[in-house]
Amino acid sequence: MAKRVSTGSTKRRSSKRGEDLWGSQRVEVARPAAPPEEAEERVSARAWLIAGALILVAAAALRLFAPGLKPLHHDEGVNGFFLTNIVRGAGWKYDPTNYHGPTLYYLTLPVVAVTGLTTFALRFVTAAFGVGTVWLALCLRRRLGSVGSLAAAALIAVSPAAVYYSRYYIHETLFLFFTLAMVVTALRFYETRRPLYLMLLSASTALLFATKETAFITVGTLVLATLVSWAWASLTRAAAPPAPPQPARKRKGREAAYGRGEDFRPRRILAAFGPPGRAAALVVGALALFAFVWIVFYSSFFKNWQGAFWDSFRAFDVWSKTGTSEFHAKPFHTYLKWLVQEEAPVLVLATAGTAAALFERRRNRFAIFAGAWAFGILLAYSLIPYKTPWLVLNFVVPMCLAAGYALGAFDRMGPAGAKARAPVLVVGACAVLFAAYQTAVLNFSRYDDDRYPYVYSHSRRELHDLVVELERLARRSGRGQSAGISVASPEYWPLPWYLRDYKGVAYDTRILSAYDPATTAVVIGRDSDIAAENQTPRLRSLLAGRYQQVGIYDMRPGVRLVVFARSDIAGR
Repeated sequence: MAKRVSTGSTKRRSSKRGEDLWGSQRVEVARPAAPPEEAEERVSARAWLIAGALILVAAAALRLFAPGLKPLHHDEGVNGFFLTNIVRGAGWKYDPTNYHGPTLYYLTLPVVAVTGLTTFALRFVTAAFGVGTVWLALCLRRRLGSVGSLAAAALIAVSPAAVYYSRYYIHETLFLFFTLAMVVTALRFYETRRPLYLMLLSASTALLFATKETAFITVGTLVLATLVSWAWASLTRAAAPPAPPQPARKRKGREAAYGRGEDFRPRRILAAFGPPGRAAALVVGALALFAFVWIVFYSSFFKNWQGAFWDSFRAFDVWSKTGTSEFHAKPFHTYLKWLVQEEAPVLVLATAGTAAALFERRRNRFAIFAGAWAFGILLAYSLIPYKTPWLVLNFVVPMCLAAGYALGAFDRMGPAGAKARAPVLVVGACAVLFAAYQTAVLNFSRYDDDRYPYVYSHSRRELHDLVVELERLARRSGRGQSAGISVASPEYWPLPWYLRDYKGVAYDTRILSAYDPATTAVVIGRDSDIAAENQTPRLRSLLAGRYQQVGIYDMRPGVRLVVFARSDIAGR
């Protein structure tokens, strides 16, 4: 039976000269000075590295432990089906009317080459990018401070949303990694003037757009947040009292003055590109790299030119209409309600961190930017009627940055010393432990309980029992993975992923006029409380005498599947 599937080091340079990437000429690259930060010497480099490593280990453990515990969601099954087609030579073409960008599938291929086409391979990819997002938060030490960067990374590491969707084979975790990578590489380019970081910024931006069509919302918000941070700091500079002179401090290598934002004036940003000739070469190179990455992914590695030069642009129109449709439409306050329920410590600390950044005497422009990014994108997505819980990652991650800055700001208020730091440690520990508890419950106990907002029409754990039963029936039929299985139910995802190795599965999505026991060992229909959708009575009548009902299984909220097996294989 044929398958028929329907798918709805940055070492600081003390020299004042840099090398042009495009030749041997050396150009002046005067580096903006970073004001000394009094609090930063409270955390030694060794302590910061140990703490950062422990945070990364915890993030990896939460994301990689028992990745197959939670059955695949409908969308994960579709994504896994596309990946299966690519691996088995059937190919994949970008379709802007139904699905998101191609990076998720192609970035999974190296893992599949090592582990095979498994659930672990799927979820390892998103888990790895989730851990990578935590690492990127640590890379913001210069902007958030030692305490702030550690706190932000720890909050992302244990965030219920960040962990839950890192264990989910969908695009969102990759999308947030590329978003934060854009921010980090842009800052690195501004600080170092090294062309490498401009190229990484270009590649990250291209990968962001090749991951999900909502990239234009993210990029627009980041630009606006940058303008807000610059404008606010500029407008309030005159009103702020002058900062007291800071004593000169001995700096050790990369441990120089972290934590205070630098003067992000347009003139200084442009100065990062150097003289006109060098600037032109850098811009052309960055644009060329962006176009190359875009074309490579959207053309399915040069096999679908329409995807790169037409469909990838048509997607913005398609998804702008989707966002304003009634599909998944929810009230304006939905995301805020979900944040209060699942991310309350981060929401409170992010609010405090944003307020501190706006009104403290010495402005930290990056902290203002993080707050404007977090609450700006929350507002943007709240205004859009289309709302799904995985979109909360778009504002949970920047909120964690602002929350980390809040803890760093609280730390700077008091004198140095372990006793003075105790209140900050208590607040931070309570926030992290509260989030960790919610994460443990959500991810390892209540992962299919739709009373939790992140569990959104998710497959029930009973789906695993259904798969085990189908495997048993296939073995008893004597044909194994060649056993004939007819799926009459119009709702069946993510079964195609779990039955990917079965050659005799047909997704008929309707009851056939007759079933031949010689070729069809199992028939799967939909059982429902709604008479018009309930296939069970008709299948019982049609299959009587030749097949037996072996069970009814909850697949996801509102969808139950009834299984009939040939009489000779139905008994245990």
